[in-house]
Amino acid sequence: MDAVAHETVAAARLTDERQDHMQETPKRMKRLVREWAGIAHDRDLRRALSELRVEFDRWDRAEIDSFELNRAIHQFHDGTSREIWKRYATSDLEPAIACAVAAGVVQHEELPAELVAHVASLIQFYTADYPSA
Repeated sequence: MDAVAHETVAAARLTDERQDHMQETPKRMKRLVREWAGIAHDRDLRRALSELRVEFDRWDRAEIDSFELNRAIHQFHDGTSREIWKRYATSDLEPAIACAVAAGVVQHEELPAELVAHVASLIQFYTADYPSA
């Protein structure tokens, strides 16, 4: 089995475990998950929009024309923005939180301990993709 297939199987196994676990998740934990997924989503989007802002600044300084700025906006919408939206537009938000931790969008230390425990296996899984986190 190649590395991609192995990762796909591992992700599917984690998803199955998550679905079983979600049925038993207390309301308080679900609330924490939604709250921190919202925080992560906002930070992720802010980071991406800050990068797009650079293109607006270049346009303001006449370094690029309106067509180039429009292309950058279109690429942002169809690329980065869509990827962020897909990550958080789900009812299973634990993977999004874990990915945000692994990517450094949310710091492990700022999460409530009970939430860290709840998503620990997912954080471990996603950290393999972001070794510098």
